[in-house]
Amino acid sequence: MIQVVVKRDGRVVGYNEEKIKAAIRKAMIQTEMGEDEALIHKITDRIGMTGKEKMTVEEIQDRVELELMKSPRKEVAKRYIAYRDQRNIARRAKTRDMFLEIIEAKNNDVTRENANMNTDSPAGMMMKFASETTKPFVDDYLLSPEAREAVRNGYLHIHDKDYYPTKSLTCVQHPLDRILKYGFNAGHGESRPAKRIETASIIGCISLETAQNEMHGGQAIPAFDFYLAPFVRSSFVEEVKNVEALSGEDYSDLYEIELDDFIKRPLDGLKGRERALQHAVNKTVGRVHQAMEAFIHNMNTIHSRGGNQVVFSSINYGTDTSAEGRCIIRELLASTYEGVGNGATAIFPIQIWKKKRGVSYLPGDRNYDLYQLACKVTARRFFPNFVNLDATFNHHEKWKADDPLRYNYEVATMGCRTRVFENRFGEKTSIGRGNLSFSTINIVRIAIECMSIKDSDERIARFFSKLDEILEITARQLCDRFDFQKTAMAKQFPLLMSRLWNGSESLRPDDTIESVINQGTLGIGFIGLAECLIALTGKHHGESDEAQKLGLRIISHMRSRVNEFSGRYNHNFSVLATPAEGLSGKFTAKDRKTFGIIPGVTDKTYYTNSNHVPVYYHCSPRHKAKIEAPYHELTGGGHIFYVEIDGDATHNPQAIADIVDLMDKYNIGYCSVNHNRNRCMDCGYENADDLMEVCPKCGSRVIDKLQRITGYLVGTTDRWNSAKLAELNDRVVHK
Repeated sequence: MIQVVVKRDGRVVGYNEEKIKAAIRKAMIQTEMGEDEALIHKITDRIGMTGKEKMTVEEIQDRVELELMKSPRKEVAKRYIAYRDQRNIARRAKTRDMFLEIIEAKNNDVTRENANMNTDSPAGMMMKFASETTKPFVDDYLLSPEAREAVRNGYLHIHDKDYYPTKSLTCVQHPLDRILKYGFNAGHGESRPAKRIETASIIGCISLETAQNEMHGGQAIPAFDFYLAPFVRSSFVEEVKNVEALSGEDYSDLYEIELDDFIKRPLDGLKGRERALQHAVNKTVGRVHQAMEAFIHNMNTIHSRGGNQVVFSSINYGTDTSAEGRCIIRELLASTYEGVGNGATAIFPIQIWKKKRGVSYLPGDRNYDLYQLACKVTARRFFPNFVNLDATFNHHEKWKADDPLRYNYEVATMGCRTRVFENRFGEKTSIGRGNLSFSTINIVRIAIECMSIKDSDERIARFFSKLDEILEITARQLCDRFDFQKTAMAKQFPLLMSRLWNGSESLRPDDTIESVINQGTLGIGFIGLAECLIALTGKHHGESDEAQKLGLRIISHMRSRVNEFSGRYNHNFSVLATPAEGLSGKFTAKDRKTFGIIPGVTDKTYYTNSNHVPVYYHCSPRHKAKIEAPYHELTGGGHIFYVEIDGDATHNPQAIADIVDLMDKYNIGYCSVNHNRNRCMDCGYENADDLMEVCPKCGSRVIDKLQRITGYLVGTTDRWNSAKLAELNDRVVHK
């Protein structure tokens, strides 16, 4: 006797014979003889009484077909089969329509979910086909019923859900020194240890590209200057030896000479040893410049993930004060300032300057001159962004200014904003670790559901109660995903689990990765704090002290619960200020459909990213910094502070320095500056003229604005989804 039915989405529900009767009745109506209630009851009873206790929908439908074929009404069986086929076609129609949109290279939110993915290319199409068909599999077979319901009802978004079945991890900070020293095997050939700066630069690119193919998130190098500095010296020694070979002189005493800096200077008037030294320095600087130029060029042209997108790459630097490290930084910045190709702004890698008092920030600091250069480059090229090592939550008790390995104790970040530092299961460091996976809570929807409660205290209490329910579901969902990820074998990630992830060197190919991945983080993100506060208080945190107080209470509560989850589940949980791109309009569309248009809440096509003050709100950079800064300490999984500045910033690097000063004053962890930059899509010419409609170089009218979408740049807004385009149009200058 049938008791329960397994539906197509995996849910188990009670058996309801009325659904069988209704289906048979619809088939009978389409025949000449019409309905036969007696036969309907007879067939339904027989199926219900003789069936197994637990049956699938398909099994029950097969039984209905069989019983109809055995009955005198075989024409009903044919109608039932036809109806069943039509229903199957209807269920597949959505997939068909979606496939056609991809095939026809339509510009919509499905094909433009990720702005740096070219879904118009064959490889991009193939990846999108796989992505969109994999997500339902995850819903049906890999998610718990409670997580599936939370997603379906718009409370939860599981990021990179299409990669869920692959067991891949999100991101990692590359310990590039291990690869440069020992080489690596990426599965189809080995790379020898590097000896020259050119080789080191190329291996850095290969490391980022290879790992990108093994993971579903971004790739970063945490100490680019420290890692490449030794190869400046080895290249210098090589140049000294070249001089020796040409001159017949012995200059071996120069091999280990201590230099204050590597600066190109004319050879006029120099002789002997002094001339040989400067010649070797000049040649070395030229080689370093070309190596940095090549690195940037490669990171904007090398494709990963089947050839449909460039690597989501980031590099952190700024605190190596050695002559060699300074040479790396200087030539990297100079190459970035020059641009790629015809002088276009490089999209990748996202560059991040490490701001540190006593090292790279204040006048008198060893790298202050390079910091000034960094501000000049940012004013023209958007990068570098700035990470604040002086923020209280970014301090490391082991950091010492005279430690040549101090970079191990410096926080590094992914360009989009992901931060990994604290660690319950090993050394507190960013290096050799990353995020495992993250999911985002729609706190706006929770707030909307509480809006009708008139009493303020009761309304807020109900909000926190509901938030706790969703937090619990999210934590369990992330633990479930971790339990799935940990079953992967090391050989599935040839580079990641041999050279990059901390502890992976002890793994054999057939070992699971369980013993090492717990050093990564599980992120619980949030979106739309501004709209959430408007729903609860009538105002957002940028315009109301009351709202700001509640906003901090909400995110502090999330931080407390995340700490609790870390202890309960024995994982590195963290709160993430979600960098929503594809998600920016999904929650909003679902909430608007359910609740209608609510002024200040669902009246736009996007929710404000994480804890940011709304992009449309007019305020000064100082006010924005004061409001958003306290959230950075609470969001250990990652955060960013944006400022929009007016006009052509190219000749105003002080405007950039002023924003970095706000970081220092308000204890901000990570920031970037947005400004206007036009780009000719035909020849690559760029300027900052708001009114540029025709390229002065080639006459083209195909002009686009180069803009930052979350933490990274996008070469053309043509690949932005509708929600992010709406947000872009609403952005105002902070002044």
